[in-house]
Amino acid sequence: MAKGYNQKLKLLYLVDILKRQTDEEHPMSAGALIEELEKSGVSAERKSIYDDIACLQDYGLDIILNPSKRNGGYYLASRDFELPELKILVDTVQSSRFITAKKSKDLIKKLENLASIYDEKELKRQVYVINRVKTDNESIYYAVNDIYNAIQNNKQISFVYTVWNAKKKKVPRKDGELYVVSPWTLAYNDGNYYLIAYDAKTDNIKHYRVDKMTSLKELPEARKGNDRFADFQLVSYLNMTFNMYAGREENVELEMPESLVGVFIDRFGDGITVYDLGNGNVRVRVKIAVSSQFFGWLAGLGPSVTLHSPEKVRKEYKEYIKRILDSID
Repeated sequence: MAKGYNQKLKLLYLVDILKRQTDEEHPMSAGALIEELEKSGVSAERKSIYDDIACLQDYGLDIILNPSKRNGGYYLASRDFELPELKILVDTVQSSRFITAKKSKDLIKKLENLASIYDEKELKRQVYVINRVKTDNESIYYAVNDIYNAIQNNKQISFVYTVWNAKKKKVPRKDGELYVVSPWTLAYNDGNYYLIAYDAKTDNIKHYRVDKMTSLKELPEARKGNDRFADFQLVSYLNMTFNMYAGREENVELEMPESLVGVFIDRFGDGITVYDLGNGNVRVRVKIAVSSQFFGWLAGLGPSVTLHSPEKVRKEYKEYIKRILDSID
């Protein structure tokens, strides 16, 4: 690349140097900045560096001058993402099941490039999630994009849904029957992506794991289910659907020691209804999707939590416990 052309890119090179090689503990003097620019074939004088810094400050970059004689110089004081934010993002990528190991490595490298070379070392020391199951199917990224496009275009989609067989292979469910639904949103839950959609055949809101969807196509027909999603609350839906296992919706009341209220707030949010029964006990009212997953979660809380109502759900819970006991004999 011609040296004269490099001169036109001086401001861009200077920004890169400040972003990657400076922070509060590692400022760079005008002389040091000139040396770094020369490595890219850009010559500069001290006065032009001062003018360039002023120009970048006017543009909005938070460039600070440390006047110390011992460790003085310029540094970039703030970035689009601070180190704690990048650590959270790195942890999220590492712990996500739907992101392949290869894609995780690529994404984390991109996140590292958003930090200074000094903070990048901190990101490399992040603790990796041990034994986290990772998908090996990168087609999910294209499926997510196709679903978002269908939502934006207000179109229905079709796909083949798969299940795992005894040979640990994904095979089409329902003999490869095409599922046709109206996509409304995507949700990230317990490390997986789920499509939340309206099924016109059953007039129900349903969800599907995106990594189990194949042969996905956008259809010419417009989406349906507007009325069903008019008052739809995604957070409430995710809270009441245990591990994304569907079931009929029920308002249930449970009695427990007051000390366990936090367990229910953590699971369902602080919108739950709590009645003080006295003697250190409370009754909690929540909406849930009745399923074996809910019963399993409830059983895990032990005998101190009792399912008070409705009676129909109480009977189903007893039958669930009985089936488990019978299977042990």
